[in-house]
Amino acid sequence: MVARAVIPPSQPPRRQALRAPRVPEVLANPDWKPPTSAAPLIPPFTAQSGVRVETAQIGSALGFFELFFTAELYELVVAETNWYATQFITANPGSSYAQPFRWKPVQVSEFKTFLGLLLNMGLTKKHELRSYWSTNTIHHMPMFSAAMSRTRFETILHFLHFSGNSTSRPRGHPAFDRLHKIRPLIDHFNQKFADLYTPAQNICVDESLVHFTGCLGFKQYIPSKRARYGVKLYKLCERATGYTHKFRIYEGKDQTLEPVRCPDYLGSSGKIVWDLVSPLFGKGYHLYVDNFYTSVPLFRHLFLEQIGCCGTARPSPPGLPKWLLTTHLARRERAALCNQELLAVKWRDKRDVYMLSSIHADTTVQIERATSVIEKPLSVHDYNLLIGVDFNDQMLAPYLLSRRTRRWY
Repeated sequence: MVARAVIPPSQPPRRQALRAPRVPEVLANPDWKPPTSAAPLIPPFTAQSGVRVETAQIGSALGFFELFFTAELYELVVAETNWYATQFITANPGSSYAQPFRWKPVQVSEFKTFLGLLLNMGLTKKHELRSYWSTNTIHHMPMFSAAMSRTRFETILHFLHFSGNSTSRPRGHPAFDRLHKIRPLIDHFNQKFADLYTPAQNICVDESLVHFTGCLGFKQYIPSKRARYGVKLYKLCERATGYTHKFRIYEGKDQTLEPVRCPDYLGSSGKIVWDLVSPLFGKGYHLYVDNFYTSVPLFRHLFLEQIGCCGTARPSPPGLPKWLLTTHLARRERAALCNQELLAVKWRDKRDVYMLSSIHADTTVQIERATSVIEKPLSVHDYNLLIGVDFNDQMLAPYLLSRRTRRWY
Protein backbone atom coordinates (compact mmCIF):
# COMPACT_ATOMS: atom_id res chain seq x y z
CA MET A 1 0.00 0.00 0.00
CA VAL A 2 1.47 3.32 -1.04
CA ALA A 3 1.15 6.15 1.43
CA ARG A 4 -0.26 9.31 -0.02
CA ALA A 5 1.33 12.62 0.64
CA VAL A 6 -0.87 14.85 2.75
CA ILE A 7 -1.09 18.28 1.21
CA PRO A 8 -1.97 20.90 3.83
CA PRO A 9 -4.82 23.21 2.87
CA SER A 10 -3.76 26.55 1.52
CA GLN A 11 -3.86 29.30 4.12
CA PRO A 12 -3.92 33.02 3.55
CA PRO A 13 -0.69 34.78 4.40
CA ARG A 14 -0.56 36.11 7.93
CA ARG A 15 -0.98 39.81 8.39
CA GLN A 16 1.98 41.68 9.67
CA ALA A 17 1.15 43.10 13.08
CA LEU A 18 1.25 46.86 13.20
CA ARG A 19 3.96 47.86 15.62
CA ALA A 20 4.15 51.16 17.40
CA PRO A 21 7.12 53.34 16.37
CA ARG A 22 10.18 52.53 18.45
CA VAL A 23 11.20 55.05 21.09
CA PRO A 24 14.76 56.32 20.52
CA GLU A 25 17.32 54.67 22.78
CA VAL A 26 18.30 57.98 24.38
CA LEU A 27 14.71 58.34 25.65
CA ALA A 28 13.98 54.67 26.32
CA ASN A 29 17.11 54.25 28.51
CA PRO A 30 18.37 57.67 29.66
CA ASP A 31 21.63 57.98 31.57
CA TRP A 32 20.39 58.74 35.08
CA LYS A 33 22.80 60.39 37.53
CA PRO A 34 22.69 61.52 41.17
CA PRO A 35 20.54 64.63 41.62
CA THR A 36 21.66 68.12 42.51
CA SER A 37 19.84 70.77 44.50
CA ALA A 38 20.13 73.23 41.61
CA ALA A 39 16.85 74.08 39.93
CA PRO A 40 16.53 73.17 36.23
CA LEU A 41 16.69 75.94 33.65
CA ILE A 42 12.94 76.51 33.45
CA PRO A 43 11.77 78.64 30.51
CA PRO A 44 10.30 81.96 31.74
CA PHE A 45 6.55 82.46 31.65
CA THR A 46 5.82 84.99 28.89
CA ALA A 47 2.03 84.77 28.35
CA GLN A 48 -0.23 87.64 29.39
CA SER A 49 -2.77 85.73 31.47
CA GLY A 50 -6.27 86.97 32.20
CA VAL A 51 -9.49 88.04 30.49
CA ARG A 52 -8.94 89.26 26.93
CA VAL A 53 -12.02 91.48 26.60
CA GLU A 54 -13.03 94.82 28.13
CA THR A 55 -15.02 93.71 31.16
CA ALA A 56 -16.09 97.27 32.00
CA GLN A 57 -18.21 97.39 28.85
CA ILE A 58 -20.04 94.11 29.57
CA GLY A 59 -21.83 95.17 32.71
CA SER A 60 -23.89 92.06 33.54
CA ALA A 61 -23.79 88.28 33.93
CA LEU A 62 -25.81 87.97 30.73
CA GLY A 63 -23.14 89.97 28.91
CA PHE A 64 -20.47 87.48 29.98
CA PHE A 65 -22.72 84.58 29.00
CA GLU A 66 -23.20 85.99 25.50
CA LEU A 67 -19.44 86.20 25.00
CA PHE A 68 -19.65 82.40 24.63
CA PHE A 69 -23.21 82.02 23.29
CA THR A 70 -22.86 84.44 20.40
CA ALA A 71 -25.50 85.60 17.92
CA GLU A 72 -23.89 83.39 15.27
CA LEU A 73 -24.29 80.32 17.50
CA TYR A 74 -27.95 81.11 18.20
CA GLU A 75 -28.66 81.50 14.48
CA LEU A 76 -26.88 78.23 13.69
CA VAL A 77 -28.87 76.20 16.24
CA VAL A 78 -32.18 77.80 15.24
CA ALA A 79 -31.54 77.18 11.53
CA GLU A 80 -30.53 73.54 12.07
CA THR A 81 -33.49 72.91 14.39
CA ASN A 82 -35.99 74.36 11.91
CA TRP A 83 -34.41 72.45 9.03
CA TYR A 84 -34.55 69.15 10.90
CA ALA A 85 -38.18 69.72 11.93
CA THR A 86 -39.17 70.45 8.32
CA GLN A 87 -37.34 67.36 7.11
CA PHE A 88 -38.97 65.15 9.77
CA ILE A 89 -42.53 66.40 9.11
CA THR A 90 -42.08 66.00 5.33
CA ALA A 91 -40.93 62.40 5.78
CA ASN A 92 -43.64 61.64 8.38
CA PRO A 93 -46.85 63.40 7.30
CA GLY A 94 -48.90 61.20 9.63
CA SER A 95 -46.96 62.30 12.72
CA SER A 96 -48.68 64.37 15.39
CA TYR A 97 -46.07 67.09 14.76
CA ALA A 98 -47.47 67.51 11.23
CA GLN A 99 -50.88 68.52 12.53
CA PRO A 100 -51.91 72.15 11.94
CA PHE A 101 -50.59 74.58 14.55
CA ARG A 102 -48.48 71.86 16.27
CA TRP A 103 -45.18 73.01 14.81
CA LYS A 104 -44.04 76.48 13.92
CA PRO A 105 -40.45 77.58 13.20
CA VAL A 106 -38.36 78.60 16.19
CA GLN A 107 -37.15 82.20 16.41
CA VAL A 108 -33.90 83.28 18.08
CA SER A 109 -35.76 85.10 20.87
CA GLU A 110 -37.85 82.00 21.58
CA PHE A 111 -34.76 79.79 21.61
CA LYS A 112 -33.16 82.09 24.21
CA THR A 113 -36.22 81.56 26.40
CA PHE A 114 -35.93 77.80 25.87
CA LEU A 115 -32.24 77.87 26.79
CA GLY A 116 -32.92 79.97 29.88
CA LEU A 117 -35.47 77.45 31.11
CA LEU A 118 -33.06 74.62 30.40
CA LEU A 119 -30.29 76.28 32.41
CA ASN A 120 -32.67 76.95 35.28
CA MET A 121 -33.39 73.22 35.44
CA GLY A 122 -29.73 72.79 36.42
CA LEU A 123 -30.32 75.00 39.46
CA THR A 124 -33.67 73.50 40.49
CA LYS A 125 -33.58 69.71 40.19
CA LYS A 126 -36.80 67.76 39.68
CA HIS A 127 -37.33 64.09 38.97
CA GLU A 128 -39.42 64.55 35.82
CA LEU A 129 -39.38 67.17 33.10
CA ARG A 130 -43.13 67.69 33.39
CA SER A 131 -42.82 68.59 37.08
CA TYR A 132 -41.58 72.06 36.12
CA TRP A 133 -45.04 72.81 34.67
CA SER A 134 -46.98 71.03 37.43
CA THR A 135 -49.82 72.94 39.14
CA ASN A 136 -49.30 70.94 42.32
CA THR A 137 -48.44 73.35 45.13
CA ILE A 138 -45.35 71.31 46.02
CA HIS A 139 -43.83 71.44 42.52
CA HIS A 140 -45.42 74.59 41.08
CA MET A 141 -42.94 76.97 39.42
CA PRO A 142 -44.94 79.79 37.78
CA MET A 143 -41.93 81.08 35.83
CA PHE A 144 -41.90 78.06 33.51
CA SER A 145 -45.56 78.15 32.48
CA ALA A 146 -45.42 81.94 32.12
CA ALA A 147 -42.38 81.79 29.80
CA MET A 148 -43.35 78.83 27.57
CA SER A 149 -45.91 76.05 27.45
CA ARG A 150 -44.76 72.55 28.26
CA THR A 151 -45.86 71.25 24.85
CA ARG A 152 -43.81 73.90 23.04
CA PHE A 153 -40.76 73.21 25.21
CA GLU A 154 -40.93 69.46 24.54
CA THR A 155 -41.43 70.08 20.81
CA ILE A 156 -38.31 72.28 20.56
CA LEU A 157 -36.38 69.73 22.63
CA HIS A 158 -37.52 66.96 20.27
CA PHE A 159 -36.21 68.76 17.17
CA LEU A 160 -33.13 70.37 18.75
CA HIS A 161 -30.32 69.98 16.24
CA PHE A 162 -26.80 71.34 15.74
CA SER A 163 -25.53 69.83 12.49
CA GLY A 164 -27.35 68.71 9.35
CA ASN A 165 -27.51 65.04 8.41
CA SER A 166 -26.77 65.88 4.77
CA THR A 167 -23.12 66.64 5.56
CA SER A 168 -22.47 63.46 7.57
CA ARG A 169 -20.32 60.68 6.14
CA PRO A 170 -21.06 56.93 6.45
CA ARG A 171 -18.96 54.66 8.64
CA GLY A 172 -15.84 53.57 6.78
CA HIS A 173 -15.54 56.86 4.87
CA PRO A 174 -12.20 58.67 5.43
CA ALA A 175 -14.10 61.75 6.66
CA PHE A 176 -16.46 59.80 8.99
CA ASP A 177 -16.98 61.69 12.27
CA ARG A 178 -18.69 60.11 15.28
CA LEU A 179 -19.18 63.57 16.76
CA HIS A 180 -20.72 65.05 13.62
CA LYS A 181 -23.96 65.83 15.50
CA ILE A 182 -22.16 68.23 17.87
CA ARG A 183 -19.02 69.12 15.91
CA PRO A 184 -20.08 72.78 15.40
CA LEU A 185 -20.49 73.19 19.17
CA ILE A 186 -17.10 71.58 19.92
CA ASP A 187 -15.29 73.83 17.45
CA HIS A 188 -17.17 76.95 18.55
CA PHE A 189 -16.54 76.58 22.28
CA ASN A 190 -12.91 75.49 21.90
CA GLN A 191 -12.31 78.65 19.88
CA LYS A 192 -14.16 80.88 22.35
CA PHE A 193 -12.46 79.38 25.41
CA ALA A 194 -9.05 80.21 23.91
CA ASP A 195 -10.00 83.65 22.56
CA LEU A 196 -11.62 85.08 25.69
CA TYR A 197 -9.19 84.05 28.42
CA THR A 198 -5.50 83.23 28.70
CA PRO A 199 -4.71 80.82 31.56
CA ALA A 200 -2.12 81.48 34.26
CA GLN A 201 1.14 79.55 34.37
CA ASN A 202 -0.07 76.40 36.17
CA ILE A 203 -2.28 74.19 33.98
CA CYS A 204 -3.31 70.55 34.07
CA VAL A 205 -4.67 67.82 31.78
CA ASP A 206 -7.01 65.15 33.06
CA GLU A 207 -10.23 63.32 32.30
CA SER A 208 -13.82 64.28 32.99
CA LEU A 209 -17.03 62.30 32.48
CA VAL A 210 -20.42 63.50 31.22
CA HIS A 211 -23.04 61.14 32.63
CA PHE A 212 -24.82 58.99 30.03
CA THR A 213 -26.17 55.44 30.45
CA GLY A 214 -27.80 54.81 27.06
CA CYS A 215 -26.45 52.84 24.09
CA LEU A 216 -23.37 54.55 22.68
CA GLY A 217 -20.32 53.06 20.99
CA PHE A 218 -17.77 55.25 22.77
CA LYS A 219 -19.40 55.31 26.22
CA GLN A 220 -16.82 54.77 28.97
CA TYR A 221 -16.84 53.25 32.44
CA ILE A 222 -14.59 55.05 34.94
CA PRO A 223 -15.25 53.80 38.49
CA SER A 224 -13.27 56.64 40.11
CA LYS A 225 -15.67 59.25 38.70
CA ARG A 226 -18.98 60.01 40.34
CA ALA A 227 -20.97 59.47 37.12
CA ARG A 228 -19.09 56.19 36.35
CA TYR A 229 -20.77 55.77 32.93
CA GLY A 230 -20.73 58.41 30.23
CA VAL A 231 -18.85 60.32 27.56
CA LYS A 232 -15.20 60.95 28.45
CA LEU A 233 -13.63 64.36 27.93
CA TYR A 234 -9.95 65.25 28.01
CA LYS A 235 -9.62 68.77 29.44
CA LEU A 236 -6.84 71.32 29.62
CA CYS A 237 -7.68 73.50 32.63
CA GLU A 238 -6.20 76.38 34.57
CA ARG A 239 -5.63 75.36 38.17
CA ALA A 240 -6.36 78.68 39.86
CA THR A 241 -9.92 79.04 38.53
CA GLY A 242 -10.78 75.66 36.98
CA TYR A 243 -11.31 77.41 33.63
CA THR A 244 -11.36 75.01 30.67
CA HIS A 245 -9.00 76.24 27.96
CA LYS A 246 -9.48 73.35 25.52
CA PHE A 247 -11.13 69.93 25.45
CA ARG A 248 -11.39 66.81 23.33
CA ILE A 249 -14.04 64.06 23.41
CA TYR A 250 -13.00 60.41 23.43
CA GLU A 251 -14.38 58.73 20.28
CA GLY A 252 -13.18 55.13 20.72
CA LYS A 253 -10.04 53.03 20.44
CA ASP A 254 -9.90 53.50 16.68
CA GLN A 255 -9.74 57.27 17.04
CA THR A 256 -6.86 58.64 14.97
CA LEU A 257 -5.03 61.70 16.24
CA GLU A 258 -1.99 63.14 14.48
CA PRO A 259 -1.06 66.51 16.01
CA VAL A 260 1.36 68.73 14.10
CA ARG A 261 5.05 68.02 14.87
CA CYS A 262 4.14 65.33 17.41
CA PRO A 263 6.48 62.29 17.38
CA ASP A 264 4.62 59.05 16.58
CA TYR A 265 6.24 57.12 19.43
CA LEU A 266 4.52 59.23 22.12
CA GLY A 267 1.45 56.98 21.86
CA SER A 268 -2.21 57.91 22.14
CA SER A 269 -1.99 59.42 25.64
CA GLY A 270 1.01 61.56 24.70
CA LYS A 271 -0.68 62.75 21.51
CA ILE A 272 -3.75 63.84 23.48
CA VAL A 273 -1.61 66.00 25.76
CA TRP A 274 0.36 67.38 22.80
CA ASP A 275 -2.82 68.31 20.94
CA LEU A 276 -4.32 70.09 23.95
CA VAL A 277 -1.16 71.96 24.96
CA SER A 278 0.28 72.82 21.52
CA PRO A 279 -1.42 76.28 21.30
CA LEU A 280 0.57 77.25 24.45
CA PHE A 281 3.99 76.19 23.16
CA GLY A 282 6.87 78.62 23.68
CA LYS A 283 5.30 80.47 26.64
CA GLY A 284 6.78 78.72 29.69
CA TYR A 285 3.68 77.01 31.08
CA HIS A 286 3.86 74.43 33.88
CA LEU A 287 1.77 71.34 33.11
CA TYR A 288 0.58 68.82 35.73
CA VAL A 289 -0.69 65.38 34.67
CA ASP A 290 -1.43 62.04 36.31
CA ASN A 291 0.28 58.69 35.67
CA PHE A 292 -1.85 57.92 32.58
CA TYR A 293 0.06 60.58 30.62
CA THR A 294 3.46 60.76 32.36
CA SER A 295 6.42 59.49 30.33
CA VAL A 296 10.04 60.43 29.77
CA PRO A 297 9.65 60.99 25.97
CA LEU A 298 6.60 63.27 26.43
CA PHE A 299 8.19 65.38 29.16
CA ARG A 300 11.43 65.71 27.20
CA HIS A 301 9.69 66.86 24.00
CA LEU A 302 7.39 69.27 25.84
CA PHE A 303 10.40 70.80 27.60
CA LEU A 304 11.93 71.48 24.18
CA GLU A 305 8.69 73.36 23.41
CA GLN A 306 9.13 75.41 26.63
CA ILE A 307 6.44 73.51 28.56
CA GLY A 308 7.63 72.29 31.96
CA CYS A 309 5.89 69.16 33.27
CA CYS A 310 5.27 67.39 36.55
CA GLY A 311 3.30 64.23 37.12
CA THR A 312 2.94 60.99 39.02
CA ALA A 313 4.42 57.95 37.30
CA ARG A 314 3.51 54.29 37.21
CA PRO A 315 6.02 51.79 38.65
CA SER A 316 7.19 50.66 35.21
CA PRO A 317 7.02 53.42 32.56
CA PRO A 318 9.59 53.41 29.75
CA GLY A 319 12.73 55.30 30.69
CA LEU A 320 12.24 55.48 34.47
CA PRO A 321 15.45 54.40 36.27
CA LYS A 322 15.32 50.75 37.32
CA TRP A 323 17.43 51.44 40.39
CA LEU A 324 14.68 53.73 41.66
CA LEU A 325 12.04 51.06 41.16
CA THR A 326 13.93 48.40 43.10
CA THR A 327 15.13 50.60 45.98
CA HIS A 328 13.30 49.89 49.26
CA LEU A 329 12.57 52.94 51.40
CA ALA A 330 11.40 53.42 54.95
CA ARG A 331 8.42 55.67 55.54
CA ARG A 332 9.10 59.36 54.77
CA GLU A 333 12.33 58.51 52.95
CA ARG A 334 13.01 59.54 49.37
CA ALA A 335 15.37 58.69 46.56
CA ALA A 336 15.99 60.64 43.37
CA LEU A 337 17.96 60.60 40.10
CA CYS A 338 18.21 63.16 37.32
CA ASN A 339 18.87 63.21 33.58
CA GLN A 340 19.43 66.68 32.14
CA GLU A 341 16.27 68.63 33.07
CA LEU A 342 14.31 65.55 34.19
CA LEU A 343 14.06 64.60 37.86
CA ALA A 344 12.74 61.18 38.91
CA VAL A 345 11.69 60.87 42.57
CA LYS A 346 10.52 57.96 44.69
CA TRP A 347 8.96 58.85 48.03
CA ARG A 348 7.57 56.50 50.62
CA ASP A 349 4.52 57.67 52.54
CA LYS A 350 1.71 55.17 53.11
CA ARG A 351 2.87 53.63 49.83
CA ASP A 352 5.52 54.27 47.19
CA VAL A 353 4.94 57.42 45.13
CA TYR A 354 6.83 57.97 41.87
CA MET A 355 7.20 61.43 40.36
CA LEU A 356 8.72 62.73 37.15
CA SER A 357 9.32 66.45 36.76
CA SER A 358 11.15 68.92 34.52
CA ILE A 359 10.40 71.93 36.74
CA HIS A 360 11.62 70.80 40.18
CA ALA A 361 14.92 70.22 41.90
CA ASP A 362 15.57 67.53 44.50
CA THR A 363 14.38 69.66 47.41
CA THR A 364 11.79 69.22 50.17
CA VAL A 365 9.18 71.33 51.92
CA GLN A 366 8.10 71.05 55.54
CA ILE A 367 4.45 70.16 56.13
CA GLU A 368 2.88 70.60 59.55
CA ARG A 369 0.70 67.71 60.65
CA ALA A 370 -1.41 67.48 63.79
CA THR A 371 1.33 65.82 65.82
CA SER A 372 4.51 66.33 63.80
CA VAL A 373 6.30 68.12 60.98
CA ILE A 374 7.24 66.04 57.95
CA GLU A 375 9.44 66.72 54.96
CA LYS A 376 7.79 66.09 51.61
CA PRO A 377 9.45 66.36 48.17
CA LEU A 378 8.57 69.70 46.58
CA SER A 379 7.38 67.95 43.40
CA VAL A 380 4.86 65.86 45.37
CA HIS A 381 3.66 68.91 47.31
CA ASP A 382 3.15 71.04 44.18
CA TYR A 383 1.43 68.22 42.34
CA ASN A 384 -1.13 67.75 45.13
CA LEU A 385 -1.87 71.48 45.08
CA LEU A 386 -1.95 72.07 41.34
CA ILE A 387 -3.62 69.08 39.67
CA GLY A 388 -7.06 70.56 39.06
CA VAL A 389 -9.56 68.99 36.63
CA ASP A 390 -11.47 67.61 39.64
CA PHE A 391 -11.67 71.23 40.82
CA ASN A 392 -13.17 72.10 37.43
CA ASP A 393 -15.82 69.38 37.87
CA GLN A 394 -16.51 70.62 41.38
CA MET A 395 -17.20 74.13 40.08
CA LEU A 396 -19.64 72.75 37.48
CA ALA A 397 -21.50 70.36 39.80
CA PRO A 398 -24.17 72.80 41.11
CA TYR A 399 -25.23 73.76 37.56
CA LEU A 400 -25.48 70.41 35.76
CA LEU A 401 -28.61 70.25 33.62
CA SER A 402 -28.14 66.92 31.85
CA ARG A 403 -31.00 64.44 32.10
CA ARG A 404 -32.00 61.11 30.61
CA THR A 405 -32.66 61.45 26.86
CA ARG A 406 -33.09 59.16 23.88
CA ARG A 407 -30.48 60.94 21.76
CA TRP A 408 -26.99 61.03 23.22
CA TYR A 409 -26.10 64.42 21.79
